[in-house]
Amino acid sequence: MFETALSWNDLLFLAKGAGMTLAVTAVSVAAGTILGILFGVIRYQFNPYVTAPLTFILDVFRSVPLLIQLVLGNSLQSILKLGWPPFTTSCVVLSLYTASYCTEIVRGGIGSVPTTTRRAARSLGMSWFQDMRYIVMPLATRISLPSWIGLTLGVMKDSALVFWLGLIELLRASQILVTRLQEPIFILMLCGLIYFLISFPIARIGGYLERRWSPND
Repeated sequence: MFETALSWNDLLFLAKGAGMTLAVTAVSVAAGTILGILFGVIRYQFNPYVTAPLTFILDVFRSVPLLIQLVLGNSLQSILKLGWPPFTTSCVVLSLYTASYCTEIVRGGIGSVPTTTRRAARSLGMSWFQDMRYIVMPLATRISLPSWIGLTLGVMKDSALVFWLGLIELLRASQILVTRLQEPIFILMLCGLIYFLISFPIARIGGYLERRWSPND
């Protein structure tokens, strides 16, 4: 018969780790999405030569492994004596990392809106802002949603790397329990189950929104 030394306190410890994972993910995705929308509109709207510095910076965040970014970000804030706690540093780095990918998602979504649609909106007397708000962004959002959902799930899993800065998120909490209880298979399976339970609703909400919007195409 299967037996385990895992106690309710250990499960609570895992739950706290899952809470930290959700907190880091929520803040990073929210901030990264806002920046991604701003940068995506800028990159689409302006000449590539004008946006070259922004493009280069975003390429750096997409090209350099996230672990290196976290370590360098933590070192930089220490050098500048900002006094940020690990949670703040993790969220800042992950937000910029998210924004670098979200920018391309937004830019691609805006670019997929037919030019004729935009011309029709402008011919009706809409300003650039009205065109973007009522025509382009709703259409671009529907097109970009699957990619954004995938990015959100990816950031949630990548947030496991923040343990290098001292945060005890879900994966780090499970590693601590594995070291103490010496039950790696069971604890890691439980950790994977928690990740699934967190990810599944996000994926289903994305699927629901896609199905709800599709009849209006």
